[in-house]
Amino acid sequence: MDDTARRIAALEARLALLEDEREIARLIASYGPLVDSADAEAVAALWEPDGVYDVDELLMTGRAEIAAMVGSDRHGQWVSGGCAHVVGPPRVTVTGDEAVAVCHSLMVVHDASGFTVRRATANHWRLRRSQDGWQVTYRTNRVLDGRPESPRLLASGFGSGT
Repeated sequence: MDDTARRIAALEARLALLEDEREIARLIASYGPLVDSADAEAVAALWEPDGVYDVDELLMTGRAEIAAMVGSDRHGQWVSGGCAHVVGPPRVTVTGDEAVAVCHSLMVVHDASGFTVRRATANHWRLRRSQDGWQVTYRTNRVLDGRPESPRLLASGFGSGT
């Protein structure tokens, strides 16, 4: 392979990595608007069919359970009362057809005094490339309330967490 061919191959590899990171970031960024518009099926479709969503007080396995959470009366009350799931920009690491992303998220709710942050969480996303693009295999959220587990989730996206 000559120098030009090596350079083109290197550029193609870099471009492919950037495209993967962008697709994953877009997937993660779509969670908030989809969940706040109560689009249960679209939220669930972000996950693989048997994907897991692990929130402090709730473990959902599979798209049906994730869709049921979004379609629940409790979630409907949050949406009708005014809420925003704000997901910060993710730090994405792609390794072949697998990826890890970490970020923060806030749940902001409207109440009598205006807007209040109800939850601030550490998020750890595991994703896999499928024939349909990237999908979530496992998402873990933990409240940033001083427990050691939460900052470890964030650190794990840098190879330094457990």
